[in-house]
Amino acid sequence: MDYANDPELNGKYLGTISKDFAMVSDTIMEASSQVRKMDISKYPIFIFAKREIPLGSLLVNADEANLEWHVFASYLELFVQQGIVGQEGIEAFEQTYKDPNEYCCLFVLDEDFTNFVFIPYPKTKPELVLS
Repeated sequence: MDYANDPELNGKYLGTISKDFAMVSDTIMEASSQVRKMDISKYPIFIFAKREIPLGSLLVNADEANLEWHVFASYLELFVQQGIVGQEGIEAFEQTYKDPNEYCCLFVLDEDFTNFVFIPYPKTKPELVLS
């Protein structure tokens, strides 16, 4: 599996993922920090999926948060246990993994697209604009 940003993401998914990510980035950043502080893993992974899946722990319910994507919290070791990342892919994943204080490791899971994506945390929270 390729751990770099996939050009396929730019079309169909980037807009909705970026919009939802901006709304929940503070929650994700806090969860990432906790996973690392509690020594659960150095490699937190957040799954974006359109439907509920048996992978990781539900962090943000899309229906309750009025988003398109559910967000699940997981980490590398769990992905290895579940066979998503093979033993032979651990080192490549670790080398590709970006600074978790600046980037979020997303695992986008949809019918047409499944891949890891690193997305930078926003520097400032977007303001809510009421129309």
